Amino acid sequence: MTNQQKLKKLYAILDEIGAYGRAIGKLSFDMECCAPEEGIQKAGEDMAVLGKQIHKLTHSKAFEKLVCELHEDGEGLTELQKKTVDQLYKGYAKSKNISAKLSYEMDLASSKAYGAWFSAKKASDFSLFRDSLADLIRYNRLAIDLRDEKKATVYDTCLDDLEEGGSIQQLDAFFAALRSRIVPLLRRVVEEGKPIREDFMSRPVPIPQQEAMSRYLLELEGLRRSALVLMTTEHPFTTNFGREDVRVTTHYHEDSFISNVFTTLHEGGHALFMQNEPEEFQQNHCDNHMSNAMHETISRFYENLIGRSEAFIGLVAPKIRELSGGTFDDISDRELYEAVNVARPSLIRTEADELSYCLHIMVRYEIEKAFMNGEITVDEIPALWNAKYKEYLGVDVPDDARGCLQDVHWSGFAFGYFPSYALGNAYGAQILRTMEKDFDVQAAIRAGELTKIRDWLKERVFSIASVSTPDEWIRAITGESLNVNYYLDYLEDKFTRLYELK
Repeated sequence: MTNQQKLKKLYAILDEIGAYGRAIGKLSFDMECCAPEEGIQKAGEDMAVLGKQIHKLTHSKAFEKLVCELHEDGEGLTELQKKTVDQLYKGYAKSKNISAKLSYEMDLASSKAYGAWFSAKKASDFSLFRDSLADLIRYNRLAIDLRDEKKATVYDTCLDDLEEGGSIQQLDAFFAALRSRIVPLLRRVVEEGKPIREDFMSRPVPIPQQEAMSRYLLELEGLRRSALVLMTTEHPFTTNFGREDVRVTTHYHEDSFISNVFTTLHEGGHALFMQNEPEEFQQNHCDNHMSNAMHETISRFYENLIGRSEAFIGLVAPKIRELSGGTFDDISDRELYEAVNVARPSLIRTEADELSYCLHIMVRYEIEKAFMNGEITVDEIPALWNAKYKEYLGVDVPDDARGCLQDVHWSGFAFGYFPSYALGNAYGAQILRTMEKDFDVQAAIRAGELTKIRDWLKERVFSIASVSTPDEWIRAITGESLNVNYYLDYLEDKFTRLYELK
């Protein structure tokens, strides 16, 4: 049998795995967006049952034999096919010792944890989530311990899984660099910055008008409406089931119209990545393998580097006035731009300003590093969270809902995800600097030509992400490895001018 014939047999198995995976994903989407609260547990049980079939296929003798043989000898395969096999082999090596029983228990624990988190956040009571989180940590450690190869610590392994090459050593240095320049800049803004008017930001706007704004923004970003769904959820996210079926979620608050604007831009960035990967990636089962930081690069890019720019606010301000029914007619473009960029210490990560945002990520990074490596117990999380928010941001946390329960991430096996947001900020600034060498980005924004930005990203960024390590990816785009100074220079320039600091 030739290697191409072996690959054809392997792809047939992957087709079946993909079908089960999409079914699980659609159940999960339903669970988070429209399932009644009493139905969440049953949805989780259904997903766990389907997960059994995926485990059966990925642990079959046929799958193992094909992956191992093609990994050992890739003669006759294209470079893209070799990438697919390499990805499959890495996944196989990490999960081959996980039994069907353990896999099912982990799936069940994850789905149960989401329901527990949802109830706990609603009640603002961490104790309702405590046992589920402890189970997830225990299962995660157990699964890692079963591997033939692992990193220095449990959390190092988590980081490398989500961001190949990532480690505590790398991230400690990265966050130290952020802290050294962001903290004093934020202090200067608070103590010396000019006052910025923002009283109008809480003016109510009906939800139907906000939904219309969301659809306008998604279209402006360059998304294909025929391959897009927009819904609402407790904690906004974006998912996809191929390039032809991308699901965006947001949330609406009548007294915070702008919150939805930036949530939609953020999730729309994720959706652009999903809709614009090369079709051959999907055909060869190597699509959607970009790292989390690559994904967050684009979502944060559209939310902040584009969305909070003066050029973009000038572009969308007329639409905001129109859809709000004249609510903001008395507000100038400049006043709106300044208001959406107000920087101050705050409680909620997803509502945080661009300058202080990474401090929110540092809190999460340090806490999950501690509990994953067994340095603290689950019971210590709320108090440690509150102490770090006081230390880093100078704010008092009033309750668990606005504290350690505000994010959904710890209700699944996403330990190590949070640093992706901060890395994405830094990657994005570096990519923007490169993009600016090719065309006038701000002029394109002012003219409403955001498809020019999308097309550049499609050619330079989306086209290589799923088949590159993070370092290979950023070097191919910008010519150098990650350099956090582009991001820090951007922040210092923007907020020094915005607040008229000396």
